[in-house]
Amino acid sequence: MPRVEAVELRRLRLPLRSPFRSAHGAHGDKDVLVVRVLGAGAEGWGECAALAQPTYTSEYTGGAQQVLREHLIPRLLRGAGEVAGGDIGGQEVAGVLAGVKGHPMAKAALEMAVLDAELRDCGVSLAERLGGTRTSVQAGVALGMASTVAEVVTAAEAFVAEGYRRVKLKIAPGWDVSPVTAVRAALGTAAAVQVDANGAYAGAGLEPLGELDRLGLALIEQPLAPRDLRGHAQLAGRLRTPLCLDESIEGVADAEVALDLGACSIVNIKPGRCGGLFEAVRVHDLCMDRRVPVWCGGMLETGIGRAANLALASLPGFSLPGDLSASDRYFDEDLTEPFVLQDGCLWVPTGPGLGVEPAPEALARFTTSVELIG
Repeated sequence: MPRVEAVELRRLRLPLRSPFRSAHGAHGDKDVLVVRVLGAGAEGWGECAALAQPTYTSEYTGGAQQVLREHLIPRLLRGAGEVAGGDIGGQEVAGVLAGVKGHPMAKAALEMAVLDAELRDCGVSLAERLGGTRTSVQAGVALGMASTVAEVVTAAEAFVAEGYRRVKLKIAPGWDVSPVTAVRAALGTAAAVQVDANGAYAGAGLEPLGELDRLGLALIEQPLAPRDLRGHAQLAGRLRTPLCLDESIEGVADAEVALDLGACSIVNIKPGRCGGLFEAVRVHDLCMDRRVPVWCGGMLETGIGRAANLALASLPGFSLPGDLSASDRYFDEDLTEPFVLQDGCLWVPTGPGLGVEPAPEALARFTTSVELIG
């Protein structure tokens, strides 16, 4: 296990192939924060899932960089200096950082980088370390809100023609029944269709959800506010369509309460939102025990974060296609070797650690700032 001696924080700006719009706002370029740990001839990479603005959660890219620089990285380096040999493995990172409250996406990025370095050092893939059982996972595609219904129908048909087996539509009051009905009719049985409200119906009329309930959707994701578990439980009792929770689930404790209340019957697991891969695995294990299907959500990640998500999604409980699209869904050029859709699936990296690393040319082209700590 290599000793962590320094940490590099790198900001990059990657152009998205097209703007992505949800209830949280529109995204043009992707503001990316990459973490690289260095030490004893080894290195490891991680990616922070936070978005440029604090609209999805309270975390945002600039804030994550600040808390990493001023609080998390110093604790990691200090912790490395206090253990024999200076070795901290990925599984110890959460405990070392526990004194800092919140900031799960920043913590998850640092954990990912340390774990990548550890696994590269011992020649083990991330999927193997987490307990993955699949060599490939079913891919899904998420479509943002469009200018017209015809536009979103055309996009959905094109992605299904490429081989995607599941289409997720972002919805909000005023953009729900018409586009979803049109896409559902256009796709027929060619692909599963589900919707994601990102909490947009908190305080709004729920009549559109009743109309969507008649369309045979795979699930309705996060219609109400993240903390409104009782509201979700009441809504779940009135709908035939399964309810899925995303923003509500920040760890295994949240998942247990939500399932006990009947607030959902499907869980979207995002390692960044859970504070790291190991906590995400614990949520997976709980849902496996409760026989609750799970799937892996996405945050417009580059190939670094996508590789980690694929490793997680290779675990046996991930029975539904997630937000794990090919690189060209979002980027003309990814930071890593591109992930390519094959027969509706993406292959899980098998190399040591994440199994991928950023290309030097891509780093040089897209980097906007670099700072080294330690």
